[in-house]
Amino acid sequence: MNSLHLTHRDRQGLYGVLYIFPVMMIIVVFDLIPIVMALFFSFTEFNILQPPKWIGFDNYRRIISSKNFLAALVNTIEYVVITVPIQTILALIIAVFIAEKMRDSKYGGFLKGTIFIPVVISNIAAAAVWRTMFQTKSGVVNVILGFLGIGEQNWLGSKTLALICVCIVAIWKNVGYYMVIYFAGVIGIDHDVQEAAVIDGANDMQRLRYVTVPMLQHITYMVVTVGIINSFQLFDVVYQLTGGGPGNATMTLAYLVYKYAFSNQKMGYASAMAIFLLIFVLIVQTLQNLLFKDNELDKEES
Repeated sequence: MNSLHLTHRDRQGLYGVLYIFPVMMIIVVFDLIPIVMALFFSFTEFNILQPPKWIGFDNYRRIISSKNFLAALVNTIEYVVITVPIQTILALIIAVFIAEKMRDSKYGGFLKGTIFIPVVISNIAAAAVWRTMFQTKSGVVNVILGFLGIGEQNWLGSKTLALICVCIVAIWKNVGYYMVIYFAGVIGIDHDVQEAAVIDGANDMQRLRYVTVPMLQHITYMVVTVGIINSFQLFDVVYQLTGGGPGNATMTLAYLVYKYAFSNQKMGYASAMAIFLLIFVLIVQTLQNLLFKDNELDKEES
């Protein structure tokens, strides 16, 4: 009987395991197992209808020499470089403005809620609306440009403008989410620090640069990290807005994986692309972590 007796510490540990067990099972079933399956299928020739055939590294060799994959990789990197900095800066500026200028105003909550509305709209629905707005003749965007004396643009039919349209939709869709995160950080800054900066003669821009931004560095790191990971997973906006076109102008890695897996029935080849995408994201995340740690060390040494 004594062997079955649990101490208070053992019971606490058992309760902890029981609490996290459902979440761990979800992670294992929906994250770890699919990754392992994708890794296995990436070494096979598999079209879903027939059993997988082991072919070793042939899929990876084909990926390295694939022009479609290279184009999708370049498009994805361009998308990340454009959207992540813009949505991060916009979210920070809007959050600071609402927190400092409209915090006690009844319009502050309304403005914050209005900016957050696109976040709760599905990506497919948002892209469908924007697709209508970007239409050549009757689209709202070209109508507005016409009032301004600017000629209409073939937004979704131009290889140059199509990717910009995707970026505009993504930024409009995501900036509210990151704004809420920044808003929580801004209102958490010690008010005495802000008052000290004002007493020292700092204006709004100087307080933003030398007080607010440094104190939100960890939040910025999280926002950028989430933004990069989400950007590499871009699929539904491209699917609805451009279908990867014109040509391969807006083809992203996630959309290319979908295309080969479900349109071309090349599940093994698509799995290899997915693994390649995973490795690439891990490399980018590792470099970001190293850069962040180097900045932290420089500040500690100074």
